[in-house]
Amino acid sequence: MAKTELEWDSIDFITIGTVGPKGKRTFYLQAGRSGRLATFLIEKEQAWALSEAIGEFVDDLDERYEDQTAVDLIDMDMELREPIQPLFRISQMGLAYNEDERMIILIAQEFSAQDEDDLEDMDVGVVRMWCTREQMRALSLQAIDAVNSGRPDPKQNGRIIYYWT
Repeated sequence: MAKTELEWDSIDFITIGTVGPKGKRTFYLQAGRSGRLATFLIEKEQAWALSEAIGEFVDDLDERYEDQTAVDLIDMDMELREPIQPLFRISQMGLAYNEDERMIILIAQEFSAQDEDDLEDMDVGVVRMWCTREQMRALSLQAIDAVNSGRPDPKQNGRIIYYWT
């Protein structure tokens, strides 16, 4: 399969959402720009870790630039858009900041099942999405909401619970 490489320098939206019933949900990271969609498969733990990392990153930027990034998810459309057709499964994500543009860059790398001894020969996809701090703060809040909307007791995930009376 050919390597996917996207560089979206100013996205219109970015979100994390799920499809499926509790306990069998599939997590997606999705972004859009100029009517185009890019959807990626992620793990629940990745959504949680991304939420935490973005929160800390944006808090540091707010402190550095002495202004607060406040968002209200009610005012934003954070729903997944159709069609939900993932380009690839994400293995790693990173955050960067461009001071000149005042944009946060979310970098996501495709999961590859290739032998790690062949790192230089790996043909994995990469996407870089340039986002505002407000978009990233909203993504952080949306991601943690998606994670927390699962089963109330995380010990129940993937397990059958027996009740004795």
